[in-house]
Amino acid sequence: MAKRIGRYTIEMENAPRIVGFASVCGKKESEGPLGKNFDMIFDDTTLGEDTWEKAESQLQSESVNKALEKSKLNKNDIDFIFAGDLLNQCISSTFGLRELNVPFLGQFGACSTMAQTLALASIMVETKVARHCIAVTSSHFCSAERQFRFPLEYGGQRTPCAQWTVTGSGAVILGEKSQNDSDPYVKSVTIGKITDLGIKDANNMGAAMAPAAASTLSDFFKDTKTSPSDYDLILTGDLGEIGSRLLYELLEKENIDIAKKHSDCGLMIFNQKAQDVHAGGSGCGCSASVLCSVILNKLKNKELNNVLFMATGALMSPTSSQQGESIPSIAHLVNIKSY
Repeated sequence: MAKRIGRYTIEMENAPRIVGFASVCGKKESEGPLGKNFDMIFDDTTLGEDTWEKAESQLQSESVNKALEKSKLNKNDIDFIFAGDLLNQCISSTFGLRELNVPFLGQFGACSTMAQTLALASIMVETKVARHCIAVTSSHFCSAERQFRFPLEYGGQRTPCAQWTVTGSGAVILGEKSQNDSDPYVKSVTIGKITDLGIKDANNMGAAMAPAAASTLSDFFKDTKTSPSDYDLILTGDLGEIGSRLLYELLEKENIDIAKKHSDCGLMIFNQKAQDVHAGGSGCGCSASVLCSVILNKLKNKELNNVLFMATGALMSPTSSQQGESIPSIAHLVNIKSY
């Protein structure tokens, strides 16, 4: 059974297995360094739909169905699905997954949603409440711009610290048993605390989220009595260039050095200079599509054996930003290992 380790970390004794996963993305993402790793690529980012929001819903549907296909499971094998996105009331998830007819638990963790859904799905499988659960999230550049910034037609100039919202989705299926010895498993999860250092610039998500990442990672190391050297990779969600630098600075104050082990999904998915994404990628689909492609494949093939996956989220809304509020942030961590 799951047991608490330290103050914030839950360790899994039954080792929930990642029995299936899939990633889908848009044209710009496919042109980046990881393009060959995605399961599905859509050159038309409308996905044949008449709104960007419907297109994002379709991204979730496609990633879930592809994960089911790869795992040789069907929707009747799934007991719960945990899903969320960036849009108001998580409409991408609701409308994208309504046809599945699977018990649904909507989540909002902003860009931390992949780690949040993965953590909760793991706990459900670990405690034998469920045989199989799905964790899924998505984002879409155009739907995010419309909600949080300006209509694309506005043509506003992007600031150097701005990040490019990934058009993509990732889905993970967790199961209590696996027919494949190479399937990775979830070892532990650390649930983050809301952190707010007063950042108000909605175009600088990296600065807003870095303190939450530092807090969660520090808590994990204290709870587990481990250090960065114990892991093959420490993967953050979408801190980008600025947020990654700030994370190093914050951790250095606690004598924690992760620089040699750290990678950020927002810096991995795009070629910053060639693709004009400024400080890097962002959005729920950023960490989801990177995790559910190159990272899980490397764990499955034992190129990686012990990974800390920590997705970060800015818990803001258009309303809070318009009212001059600061940007609270959160980071959740999942330790994934290979057998």
